[in-house]
Amino acid sequence: MAAPRKAVVGPLVGAVVQGTNSTRFLVFNSKTAELLSHHQVELTQEFPKEGWVEQDPKEILQSVYECIARTCEKLGELNIDISNVKAIGVSNQRETTVIWDKLTGEPLYNAIVWLDLRTQATVETLSKKVPGNNNFVKSKTGLPLSTYFSAVKIRWLLDNVRQVQKAVEEGRALFGTIDSWLIWSLTGGVNGGVHCTDVTNASRTMLFNIHSLEWDQSAALVGQMCFQEGQAKNTYGTGCFLLCNTGHKCVFSEHGLLTTVAYKLGRDKPVYYALEGSVAIAGAVVRWLRDNLGIIQTSEEVEKLAQEVGTSYGCYFVPAFSGLYAPYWDPSARGIICGLTQFTNKNHIAFAALEAVCFQTREILDAMNRDCRIPLSHLQVDGGMTNNKILMQLQADILCIPIVKSSMPETTALGAAMAAGAAEGVGVWSLDPEDLSAVMMEQFEPQIQATESEVRYSTWKKAVMKSMAWVTSPEDPTIFSSLPLGFFIVSSMIMLIGARYISGIP
Repeated sequence: MAAPRKAVVGPLVGAVVQGTNSTRFLVFNSKTAELLSHHQVELTQEFPKEGWVEQDPKEILQSVYECIARTCEKLGELNIDISNVKAIGVSNQRETTVIWDKLTGEPLYNAIVWLDLRTQATVETLSKKVPGNNNFVKSKTGLPLSTYFSAVKIRWLLDNVRQVQKAVEEGRALFGTIDSWLIWSLTGGVNGGVHCTDVTNASRTMLFNIHSLEWDQSAALVGQMCFQEGQAKNTYGTGCFLLCNTGHKCVFSEHGLLTTVAYKLGRDKPVYYALEGSVAIAGAVVRWLRDNLGIIQTSEEVEKLAQEVGTSYGCYFVPAFSGLYAPYWDPSARGIICGLTQFTNKNHIAFAALEAVCFQTREILDAMNRDCRIPLSHLQVDGGMTNNKILMQLQADILCIPIVKSSMPETTALGAAMAAGAAEGVGVWSLDPEDLSAVMMEQFEPQIQATESEVRYSTWKKAVMKSMAWVTSPEDPTIFSSLPLGFFIVSSMIMLIGARYISGIP
């Protein structure tokens, strides 16, 4: 009996989406943007000390292999020939820092996750050395001094991990964000692996000049088709990341936002910039309710609990587990739940947790409106949390503008696939507006009066003020407080020697 003929579909493009909590691999039809198959693997996080967040780089890599293998099996079951996959894009948890041995391929320490706070003393010391009105770090990189970014994590590794110090001395150390670690490993590793990144990840290291494009969850912006200046999207994942396309010009925020590279789709293509507001804890607060408090068994249960009460009953939650990111940039803030009474129960806390995600987004949007001076008329959203209808309605109510959700939930993966499929030498995905598939949208309209929204928001702001400056003295004093800032920047740059970095999609 003859073997069944393979289905004719394609060309296809894959996307690795490596997030903080899980890894996914997805395959799309480049002509229709249809998602054909995918697989997901959850990851573990390690918390060696309070405020420290680490992951095993080898577990992350293995999860990518597993996701690719299982997805290919599923494609085979659908009678789809995997040789039709012409390119693979990578979207990843940015800022997370890995240093590995280029001769053995072994990580020299766990990956230090973007949420990690161990570098708080370093940041405070540097902040004292850099006058606020002449912050040359921000003017070149678009970033404030913060525990969030890779450079200070590299500094900690150089100062505290002997294996890293020795590898640097012997010229064996390679630094990368997660995309670099994955691409190097997947393209051969010790046998000629390509050590590279793109401008969007580079711009989050605090070592990259975003003007000259030289060393000194963006994918979703592409997946949401935000190619026009002034278009914005918010991704609800472990954290929240609201980006507004500012076109070819860098807009420097006066209200606590980041100036970052949105995308650059080819070596000779122009760079597009964005203003970004980053919220550290969004979906992570639901995971905290599940894993730390045990008031839900699955993440989906939080919607049911919140729906049962329909209000926080005066309870406000500031999930500053890793300090406050935009627009405050206060690493000393800590999480608080306030406004509790004897009537408060787990349902109210669940509602307050969802509301906190919306209030944090409101703070970012307000800052973005002030910087851009053109208020957004609606907000496009994506990410796993957007399946929570209570959250989406709350967000519309608190922002007082419509929330527009794509029926394609995997916009981050779609953006990575689009960028890979449109890359030079691949050319299987057209980014011309007339060729882009129309996507169905679901819209959530505000259902409360703006005055009520303002009262709730102002009360939330009172709670935020109470959460700030909670940690008054770092547990570990900085060990290089006497060193000049120039030494910090130059010594961090050592990690880049010998690496090939590419400004654009390889």
